[in-house]
Parts: sequence; C-alpha cells; structure tokens
Amino acid sequence: MSIPAADAETARAGQEPIRVALVDDQQLVRGGFKMLINSQPDLEVVAEAGNGQEAVNALAVVRADVVLMDVRMPGMDGIEATGKLLARAARNGGPEGPDLKVVVLTTFDLDEYALSAIQAGASGFLLKDAPPEELLEAIRTVYRGDAVIAPSTTRRLLDHVAPLLRAPSPEVSRHAAAVDTLTAREREVFTLIAQGLSNPEIAATLFLSEATVKTHVGHILAKLNARDRVQAVVIAYETGIVTP
Repeated sequence: MSIPAADAETARAGQEPIRVALVDDQQLVRGGFKMLINSQPDLEVVAEAGNGQEAVNALAVVRADVVLMDVRMPGMDGIEATGKLLARAARNGGPEGPDLKVVVLTTFDLDEYALSAIQAGASGFLLKDAPPEELLEAIRTVYRGDAVIAPSTTRRLLDHVAPLLRAPSPEVSRHAAAVDTLTAREREVFTLIAQGLSNPEIAATLFLSEATVKTHVGHILAKLNARDRVQAVVIAYETGIVTP
C-alpha cells in the first residue's frame, strides 16, 4: 500500500515515526492493525493492550502519540480508559505528555458510543470496517492536531444529542462565557468549523489565506480551552452557535 507523498517525505527526512498504541480485546484484530500500521514508514506500533486497564498500565511506561482504542472490552472499557489516559496526559503524569490523541474504534455505529468517546476527550471516532486508507489517514490527522469522526456519525450524532448538550450546567455556562471572548472574525471562523468546513474551505468562504485561518483556529481553540476541532464543535452545539 502506498502512502501520501507528504508522509513519505516525512519518513525519508529521518523524523521519528508516529508512535501508535493498539487497544483491542481481540488479538487477531490487533495483529491485523499492527501489520497495516507497521507497513507505513511514518507509523510504528509501540504498544498493545487487550483492555482499558492494560492500556493505562502500558502507557505509563511507553510513550505513544496516538492510541487506537476499542470501545467494548472486558473490565475497563475504551471510554473509561480514554478518560483516564487523557486526564493523566493533561497532568503530565505519564510519558505520553499532554499531546496524546485517541481514536476510538468500534463495530457499532451507535450515537451513545460516539458521544461518550467525544465527551471522554477522543479526537476521533471510526468504525472498524473503515477502509485501511481511512484508518491510516485518521492516525495522521489526529497527530497533526485535527479531528476525525466517522462521516456517517458526525451530523446525526450531534443533531440527536443537541438538546442534551444545551442543558444548563456549569460547564455550558463556562463555555458560553468563553465564546463571548471571541472576536467577530473568530466567531465567523468558529461557526464554519462547527458546520464541518476544513481550513481551505473556510479560507475560500471568508476570502482569507489558509495561514490566517490556521491562526484564527489556534486562537479559538485556546480561548475555548478545546483540545481539538471535535471539542470545539461540541461547544458550538452546547452554546447554540449551531442548531440541528
């Protein structure tokens, strides 16, 4: 399988490959993912685990950049493990550091799993039957700081849970206050992010350069204290910036 030219150039430049951890209770599934990932010069599997607790333990001693996390596993499931890993990463209490990213994988295209994964801090949500190229690109995408959610899930999920997201709570109030700090231009960009537009699409819509859009996106995420675009989109639904 070939890889995008940009990724091949990165690998050839001698930079360290993206370090990936696999968490799935089916060894055959882990083996297949491992072969696929290790076939790419810019990716490397550095840890494997059969459930959430094993993942938390393994990543206490091994540094990973991206975790592919199954949802349904015995003992600690993938949602709980995601929350624990990202909380520890935010405290810098493990080798993974604050930039650890999680892509949740499941065979179940169900809203409840997707929402739980996002609320736990996952940067991605994909179905296990996604094409191999889509899985590989998801790893690279979240590593770069963007977010990925299964297209079949994104809009349906957020439209379905929008009333729940907008229920009054201290967190929603904090997010609303943060949104109020955005400049007029940042609010425009934020709205387009929430509608699912990419940086190039936002640039074309607002007649801005991509570099300018990228700067705005960085400022927006910082002001909202959002890990990535997925978290920003959830905040947009919570605060009524976008509605179903």
